[in-house]
Amino acid sequence: MRIRQFDCAWAVAALAAALCAPLTVRAQAGPPYLTNDPGTPGNANWEINLASMQTIARGVSSYQTPQIDLNFGVGDRIQLTYEVPYVIASTDDGTRTSGWGNAYPGIKWRFLDQGETGWQMSVFPQVETGVSARAEERGLGEAGPRYLLPLEVSKEFGPVALDFEVGYYVAGHGPRDRTLGLVVGHEFTGRLELDAEIYDDRAAGGALPQSTTLDLGGRYKLTRSFIALFMAGRSIDGFGEGQPEFMAYLGIQILLSNYGRALMSEP
Repeated sequence: MRIRQFDCAWAVAALAAALCAPLTVRAQAGPPYLTNDPGTPGNANWEINLASMQTIARGVSSYQTPQIDLNFGVGDRIQLTYEVPYVIASTDDGTRTSGWGNAYPGIKWRFLDQGETGWQMSVFPQVETGVSARAEERGLGEAGPRYLLPLEVSKEFGPVALDFEVGYYVAGHGPRDRTLGLVVGHEFTGRLELDAEIYDDRAAGGALPQSTTLDLGGRYKLTRSFIALFMAGRSIDGFGEGQPEFMAYLGIQILLSNYGRALMSEP
């Protein structure tokens, strides 16, 4: 894979920017990023992410509005998850379709936890459910099911917080697929966190997707229960079929404690 010099410089600058300030609290992957991390909500707590995500590629644009991501903690190390987007897809010839896309129910287990500054590792098996033949024909999703088996690792190294994920789509409908994600970040203040992410998605046999993306994003804590999420990026290995010319995420994270009682006080 050959990456243009401008894109390499942009990637290096973005990652360097994430290292230039002291880390006060460990930054995490997960929404708004494509990479996941070992974190879970905690026993009987909810983490609800409601967002809009836009992806513009050659010949087609898609909007996931809303993108719904529901997470519930069972004990301190287990998370139950259900993700599903409502997809609006449009092509350059003016064709527009909409409907629910592929859902991702799953369960995360953090099997290694050495505390906030130590090593943390988790597995996060998920099922990519299929859409109907008509929805697949309209570009709203893929036939299924497929099975995703990822491993997440996080660690602080002095002032740097790193989150890494490697995942494989195994047995099921569609091509085998390998994903790699890396998030580097820190918190500037108790409210503002900024991060850089590189994400690589490669399907076997030359099928789509075949892309490497770079994005910058962050979180801004509005209250203990409400956190603003934002991210923007693009492909850094060309703009061929399926490679995003632009992608962006804007959403809100809602944290609920004790089966849904919101902690509304200011931090």
